[in-house]
Amino acid sequence: MGEDDRLPSRPGTAEVAGSDPESTFHLLDRARAGDQEALDRLFARHLKPLQRWASGRLPRWARDLADTDDLVQHTLLHTLRTIQDFQPHHVGALQAYLRQAVLNRIRDELRRNGRQPPNTELDEVQLASRDSPLEEAIGREAVERYERALARLKPEEREAIIAKVEMGYSYVELAETLGKPTPDAARKAAQRALVRLAEEMKHEGA
Repeated sequence: MGEDDRLPSRPGTAEVAGSDPESTFHLLDRARAGDQEALDRLFARHLKPLQRWASGRLPRWARDLADTDDLVQHTLLHTLRTIQDFQPHHVGALQAYLRQAVLNRIRDELRRNGRQPPNTELDEVQLASRDSPLEEAIGREAVERYERALARLKPEEREAIIAKVEMGYSYVELAETLGKPTPDAARKAAQRALVRLAEEMKHEGA
């Protein structure tokens, strides 16, 4: 396991995440122990952001799936109900895990309906390719640079950016997801992560 895959070692982060009853870490522990209220809280916390993320990442040819919002909802329900064996190895790990579950479900649904274009592997990068709202907003080349730069960031930096930029989290929600003690701490973490992203993208462009 690499350094970036471990829980943060700087003082206070793990303690804050563990002591705050509304933190994702705390709710996840309760959910794995069978606490239905904790499961409901996690579901409510992640549903709308995941729906926004999926909508923003689907290319035009895939946007007429039966109902993307329903697909995300069903996937989230199933994933949380089978969450007992999941262990978060870094801050934001649950958010990344749920995104991957939704991505896998979208991939399966597209293949089942014969909607995947030939010679396309529907992975996390290519899901945002041609004519997705993200590409329409910043351009295909910028999306590709963004993805490559994002992959080089630390997990907490990456999850902070995705949560804020793509999933539309408020700083209160971001603090809960990242285990930060206050919304202001979450805001500062997101700002630092965005600076790092900009540096990586600038370095690649140079």
